[in-house]
Amino acid sequence: MKFFRFNGLLQRGGWVQGAYVGVDYAGTITSINEALPVGQVPIETVNGYAVPGFQNAHSHAFQYAMAGLAEKHAAGSNDDFWSWREAMYTCALSIGPEQVESIAGMLYAEMLLNGYTHVAEFHYLHHDLEGNPYSNRAEIGERLVAAAATAGIKITLVPVFYQKGNFGKEPSARQRRFICTTIDEYFQLLDASENAVKNYNGAQLGYGVHSMRAVGHDDVIRTFQNGSPLLPFHLHAAEQLKEVSDCEDFLGKRPVEWLLDNLPLSDRCHLVHCTHLSDSEVLSLARSAANVVLCPGTEANLGDGIFRLGDFARSGGHWSLGTDSHISLQPLEDLRWMDYTQRLITHKRNTFDEGAISLITEVLVNGRKAMKTHAQANFFEVGTRFDAVVYDAHMPLLSRDDPRALLSTIVYTGDRSVMLGTIVNGNWIIKRGEHIRREPIFARYGAAIRAIAKQVN
Repeated sequence: MKFFRFNGLLQRGGWVQGAYVGVDYAGTITSINEALPVGQVPIETVNGYAVPGFQNAHSHAFQYAMAGLAEKHAAGSNDDFWSWREAMYTCALSIGPEQVESIAGMLYAEMLLNGYTHVAEFHYLHHDLEGNPYSNRAEIGERLVAAAATAGIKITLVPVFYQKGNFGKEPSARQRRFICTTIDEYFQLLDASENAVKNYNGAQLGYGVHSMRAVGHDDVIRTFQNGSPLLPFHLHAAEQLKEVSDCEDFLGKRPVEWLLDNLPLSDRCHLVHCTHLSDSEVLSLARSAANVVLCPGTEANLGDGIFRLGDFARSGGHWSLGTDSHISLQPLEDLRWMDYTQRLITHKRNTFDEGAISLITEVLVNGRKAMKTHAQANFFEVGTRFDAVVYDAHMPLLSRDDPRALLSTIVYTGDRSVMLGTIVNGNWIIKRGEHIRREPIFARYGAAIRAIAKQVN
């Protein structure tokens, strides 16, 4: 048993000032109090403010290998999502299982450095470089789980069904590593993935389909129906205008419109991006209780567009946060851009009632749903693991004695430099900007990147 003493601990009702948090040997919270613990117990006094660790609800780990490399735009070219996708295919066809594990380990360490404590890995790099299944169908999934264990982050592995090249079209050769040709093949992969997550007590399982364009529409329905109702269901939806028009041409409906008409969407469903929605889709999706996973860094980088977050929120909709292609890994920055894009559209500053606490509450509550973690009435509760990101009370703007402005100061001015560290299961994984296992993780990552460069060149 040990205790932390923080200047403040964020709960849904506000800050607990001078909070003492007791944790046992497994990192489970045993008590949360403002009073000094009774008896001779070890207490670590932390001059900082503890906020629940962030959930990264959408990650493609292998794409971290190409972050920043697709930013050279030739004069007169038309570089958009679809040309970027070709560069992504080149990356996907250059990475073996060992490299995937090394890249993911570095990525997950960087997530922890920015305050993420749990990641949903939307995984579709299923097969070998020639497109053949590994003898262990969940080979890459096991590597991702192993990377999470090495980095010390929690993971929800979400192997997704990828079957088609576009609506009604066969996949291209460059998509060969992603493809399960039948629904039975996909569920064999899902079963193998269930075994993979058993190797790490910080791992959970989800399932889903890559997108409407990547799976036959009947198989989208069958995949949803045949998966466990206890698992979160993830898919990309309506990210690009071309995707919307292709879906209308093939199915006679827009992607989210079709999903609303054909699946019993609920709060275990997590639709990623949803950039292009009609008025009726915004309202109906909000009423369905399905969650939208927003990835502001990637959506901006790819020129996807701006999700109608203000309209969705006013209709009662809920959302979480992801980093997708990892061009941005800073949750505070992405929270700001969720708000700022709406301000730019509306020319108003009050996008959300209560401001920062509304943003934080949404991404924490619904991020946890995306992860399949314990449903909690409060941010920190006795009986749950203690996962937190801690912000430095010594930083100038956080040294003001005004708890009413503290959270908004963190959200609207903060970045990695104001962090004291990240705690997972009651232990510091990040402290003063350093990961406890950074050197071996970085060495493996460097070797992987060099090996990929040789293969590409």
